Amino acid sequence: MKYDFDRPVERRGTDSHKWQRYGGDVIPLWVADMDFVSPEPIVEALHRRVDHRIFGYSRPETDLARVIEERLKRLYDWEVSEEEIVFLPGVVPGLSLSFLVCTRPGDGVLVQPPVYFHFINDPVLRGRVLNDPPLAAKGDTYEIDFDAFEASITGRTRIFLLCNPHNPVGRVFTRAELTRIAEICLRRGVFICSDEIHCDLLYPGHRHIPIATLDPEVASITITLMAPSKTFNIAGLGSGFAVIKNPEVRGLWNREGQGLVPHVNIMGHVAALAAFREGQEWLDQVLTYLEGNRDFLARYVAERLPGITMTRMEATYLAWLDCRRSAIPGNPSAYFLKAAKVALNDGAEFGRTGEGFVRLNFACPRRVLAEALGRMEEALRRL
Repeated sequence: MKYDFDRPVERRGTDSHKWQRYGGDVIPLWVADMDFVSPEPIVEALHRRVDHRIFGYSRPETDLARVIEERLKRLYDWEVSEEEIVFLPGVVPGLSLSFLVCTRPGDGVLVQPPVYFHFINDPVLRGRVLNDPPLAAKGDTYEIDFDAFEASITGRTRIFLLCNPHNPVGRVFTRAELTRIAEICLRRGVFICSDEIHCDLLYPGHRHIPIATLDPEVASITITLMAPSKTFNIAGLGSGFAVIKNPEVRGLWNREGQGLVPHVNIMGHVAALAAFREGQEWLDQVLTYLEGNRDFLARYVAERLPGITMTRMEATYLAWLDCRRSAIPGNPSAYFLKAAKVALNDGAEFGRTGEGFVRLNFACPRRVLAEALGRMEEALRRL
């Protein structure tokens, strides 16, 4: 079927976190979910489950595990067994559980800002120490400074939290980059937790490589986190999974999560199964639309938002905008919220190198994106 992503869907009054945080006159381009209807096969599968009228415990480790095994083999030539898949109610609990399993209070957790704020905040909240060598800005993109990366590893650094594809800078790390990361972590005795939630949201010319597929030794030190939530716009249904090849780590994971990490709820299970089985048609179409939005946004920023630049995007629908050379006084996200009635993420949320940046979610109808950018343009004119 043909999906109409240009058609706005009213989300106010639907308990949407994205749309209800601010007033009715604000265009919210912040929280990372899409303003598009989800794939029809998912909606139909949920209707069938509701019509059954019984909502007991589900067992995603049956059909869903087999579908995931087939998907990982087809996409990445990655052989994964059912016992190596551990289901989660989302990737964020998996991040926290990974450093609870691999570290003790006072140990170091390696991250690369600017990066998703749970990487920055959650280890500290649980008594861990951040080792945070920043990504290196290079032209309109970011690269890993491997000298700084290795120099930041201390005798108590136990785990590296990798974000690939990267949120917010939009990088898809190459095989060469991943190989060098893995070599350093293996040599220095550092586990890897790889958040790969955006792995399906790639633009032409880029290919996702799960770091655990490099070789069995790398797989033995890696916890890989994936989910259908960002890909198919079902984040509110709470469904994700970890791939853990190392049986000792998997055993610790299951013990640490006992009584703390709930099972995937029945609706999340149903949605994930339908997404992976029948969601590709929708995904192909939404990626084409997002690519158009990305290119429209890049042109608009370059031509009509003076002093603002946009990082080159290889994946995701989250643009990283540098406002440091604009005439905006103080915090740019606060300025655009007040002066333009457009809500963006404050770059400072993503670590110490994010000040002066904003993150903009462009997964919305193009007319909504155009209206928001027009408001931002007018706000800059008034400076």
